[in-house]
Amino acid sequence: MTESLPGGPPASKGRTTARPVPRWAVWAAHAVPLTVLPSSVWRILLGLGVPMGFSGELAALYDGPSWELTPYVIVLSLLSEGCALLTLGLVRPWGEVFPRWMPFIGGRNVPVPGAVTAALLGAAAVMWLCVDIAQAWNGVHFMGDPDAPQGLAGWIMAACYAPMLAWGPLLVAVTLAYYHRRRRAGLTPAPTAAPDRT
Repeated sequence: MTESLPGGPPASKGRTTARPVPRWAVWAAHAVPLTVLPSSVWRILLGLGVPMGFSGELAALYDGPSWELTPYVIVLSLLSEGCALLTLGLVRPWGEVFPRWMPFIGGRNVPVPGAVTAALLGAAAVMWLCVDIAQAWNGVHFMGDPDAPQGLAGWIMAACYAPMLAWGPLLVAVTLAYYHRRRRAGLTPAPTAAPDRT
């Protein structure tokens, strides 16, 4: 039978984490990709040519669809979501033991210092980027540029990017929970559940 993490979706078949994951950490890890989703959707719509409120020179710069803008915003959005989804590894078995399909390292324990360092560096980068973007807002005008989305369009843009401010703090919290759980577990690999014979 497939075991599940407390408070979360079912774990991959036959695997569970070495120690139970706190319910709050599971929900926080699942919330991270959702903090990135609104801005990703906003960017993709921009790249597909949906008017987002830009005017003047910025309207010409962000006029989609185009061979430059459209692939750029789609790739940027997919990379953002991919990085955010990596947070799930901090609450799932594949964040403790490398999947068997991975060459050379498959089946080995994920080194705690490496995982924690990568996650905290990622959180620091995300917080720096998000705070830098937040500081660029002047009311509902981005960087005080009159060609940037204003009024309702500006508020929609702000509402789409604001959730990203939670990405870094959520990642730090989940990373600290991962560190304490893995240290208490003594770096033991996640146990394999008994096969389901029903």
